[in-house]
Amino acid sequence: MGAADVVPGVSGGTVALLLGIYDRLISNIRTGAGALAHLVRGDVKGAVTRLGKVEWMFLIPLFAGMGLAVVVLVSWIRTQVEHHPVEVSAVFFGFVAASVFVAAREVERWDPPRFAIACVVAVGAFFALGLRTGSIDDPGLHLVFVAGAIAICAMILPGISGAFILLMLGMYDPITAAVDERELATVAVFGVGAVVGLASFSTLLHWLLDRHRSTIMAALIGLMAGSLRVLWPWPVGEGEGTHALENVELGSPVSGEIAGAAIGAVVAALVVVMLGELGRRHQAH
Repeated sequence: MGAADVVPGVSGGTVALLLGIYDRLISNIRTGAGALAHLVRGDVKGAVTRLGKVEWMFLIPLFAGMGLAVVVLVSWIRTQVEHHPVEVSAVFFGFVAASVFVAAREVERWDPPRFAIACVVAVGAFFALGLRTGSIDDPGLHLVFVAGAIAICAMILPGISGAFILLMLGMYDPITAAVDERELATVAVFGVGAVVGLASFSTLLHWLLDRHRSTIMAALIGLMAGSLRVLWPWPVGEGEGTHALENVELGSPVSGEIAGAAIGAVVAALVVVMLGELGRRHQAH
């Protein structure tokens, strides 16, 4: 999940959904958010009681793995995106495209209203993700806090990339550079914003999944399909041969790059199928 969240266009929530831990993750985050709410009201005893209900042996390894992946891989992934954008985009395009089909089984029944919701959300996401802004130079800590609160909500939703939300806000380069260069103040403020945003959003998401799971899942699958725009391997660059993962202007495939991109996409799709099967068996167990 951590590696996926570093890449614009890929969501850690998609990985959680494939592995069959998505509902469990949201439920535990919502329980922790309740503890934070008690603490804000000064109810220490209530906060401790709620914290005791959290599955810490599930969350601690999960978040530790995510944090480790971000710290270790952020520099390498930024380099790969810069020097091999076609191959990187193709791999994650195959990953997300296959995820759409694997995740479709999460919907109990595909009736016309749910199919329509998925299509409308996919089209809306496709056009919304075409919006972007330039990078903000030297952002203030208040902007870092807001970026953390917004991006974390996207990171736990299948189909919405927190990294791309940061791109849209002009905060991707400042935040990834802060992690890469160990700027602890910026990272800490971003983390606090993420905690606040996650606590606020997880309660609503848990409520929606509990009461309207299939409909919400149809909408999330639509988001995943719409997000493929970001991962098209051949965007329109600023010049001949220029590619950038964060460029969302769609271009035509380059003949000499099609074979390599196709192989990467197919391999990634096969990995998704295997992950989906692993998740299915885990849920059955």
